[in-house]
Amino acid sequence: MRIKNIMVVVGLIILIGALVVYTIRDNNHLTIAKQDIIIDHLPKEFDGYKILQITDLHGKEFGKNQSQLLKSINSIDYDAIVFTGDMVLKGESNSSKPFYQLLKGIRNKKTAIYIPGNEDPEAYQLTSSGVLVKSGFVKGIEKSGVKFLESVYSVRKNNASINFVDFETSILNPSESEKQTSGIYLPEYAQTKQYIEHRKILLKEMASIDHLKKRDVLIALNHYPVVDARIDTLLNDSSLKFKDRKYDLILAGHYHGGQIRLPLIGALFVPEAWYKRNGLFPPQNRVKGLWKYKQIKQYVSTGLGSSNFVPFLKFRFDNPPELNVLTLKQKNK
Repeated sequence: MRIKNIMVVVGLIILIGALVVYTIRDNNHLTIAKQDIIIDHLPKEFDGYKILQITDLHGKEFGKNQSQLLKSINSIDYDAIVFTGDMVLKGESNSSKPFYQLLKGIRNKKTAIYIPGNEDPEAYQLTSSGVLVKSGFVKGIEKSGVKFLESVYSVRKNNASINFVDFETSILNPSESEKQTSGIYLPEYAQTKQYIEHRKILLKEMASIDHLKKRDVLIALNHYPVVDARIDTLLNDSSLKFKDRKYDLILAGHYHGGQIRLPLIGALFVPEAWYKRNGLFPPQNRVKGLWKYKQIKQYVSTGLGSSNFVPFLKFRFDNPPELNVLTLKQKNK
């Protein structure tokens, strides 16, 4: 009996050791997820247009000076690169450095766009004299050649365009610029009178998408996925512009694919206040990848790093880090 007990203990130690080794390897094994996005009215000028999405780095390093991650990124042929937030890990010192190292080493930044996540340092701050200025974090991003997207950024070819917009700004109505939409995290500066005045300028810029032509494409970037329940709420809010927008695609992150995934079961939890149980046992077809609801297509990346929402679970399981290459395609006729 004693020998049997020893064998059980040894077996458990071997199993735990194997799981630890597997998890460490899996957390550092980069994958490239490819997805074609069919857009019915996509003009021929943008057929095959590739968007590389990077999200939720959370300060993680892939090799010295991000060498492993940069090798993968610089091997991809893309037209635009978008960073959809949470590139650092709140509360950890010097976690901005891995992101800056990444930005420094990326070769193709012809069209490079960043939107913030809830873990990133705030984009603005007030000086002692009450002046609203961009934070050092955002200035560092812009210095590296990446656009901080607050309203709209357009890429044009002949008479056609792809318009990248900040989702949360794009749904606001200029006539009600002080309105705050519900169900999202708002940085502290967003409720200051200085930022509300700044947002009026952003909404004037956003007016350029009020009358898009058939040959124009509208892609919204948001850190948070826009779940079905929130879409329904936004559609029923007459004070917002959401119902007037014809989004061809929304790109988001935040969920980490559930971070901890079990074989045959999937994600056990995603951080989503719009779901019952706050995201515990979420609908598996809304955790990652491409989905469509009420004619709105949305793609959610599992991202690269790990959240410390639960400190002792700061790792991914059965869920390797991923880069996402999204190719816009015309509808087959």
